[in-house]
Amino acid sequence: MRLCATFIFALILALPPFAGNGFAADTQPTEYQLKAAYIYHFAQFVDWPASAFPEANSPLIIGVLGKNPFGNSLQQIVDGKVLNNHPLTVREFHSVEELTNVCHILFISQSEKSRLPEIFSAVSKMSTLTVGEVSHFTENGGMVNFVLEDDKIRFQINEINVDNAGLKMSFKLLSLASQLTRDPQKSSK
Repeated sequence: MRLCATFIFALILALPPFAGNGFAADTQPTEYQLKAAYIYHFAQFVDWPASAFPEANSPLIIGVLGKNPFGNSLQQIVDGKVLNNHPLTVREFHSVEELTNVCHILFISQSEKSRLPEIFSAVSKMSTLTVGEVSHFTENGGMVNFVLEDDKIRFQINEINVDNAGLKMSFKLLSLASQLTRDPQKSSK
């Protein structure tokens, strides 16, 4: 089952959003083009509470906090995309204070590593999926962490942190995590 799910997700990544977004078909995508594609696909497998959007057609905002390692890759991937009536928008944030309940997915750059406790505290009352690429990210309050395993980009998920933010993550996405932190109470049900 896990092999099948991995194959399906790999197939999804091989299909658009790369097509028609300025990525040459004959070149290998960079690490951050792949991570941008993952973030876009995370949005497809997460449900936010209705209260996370001021209106039924408000944008789903993907934020980058700190130094932006994506360049324009993330913007290229989400350009023109709409999920459940929510157009996807990318915003760069330079401080925690800018976040004020306006971000649905927040990629926290390595440049913000020393400020993680402050960032997690600021977003703790928001329905924001936090994504990073820092050691112990999910153990320290983050939800999804990119890791390199066997020269491949993988991700870890802390389902407890996801649930605490009021988010619902698809089983398909959860099953693909290389490491999954789950509430032991849920696992026994």
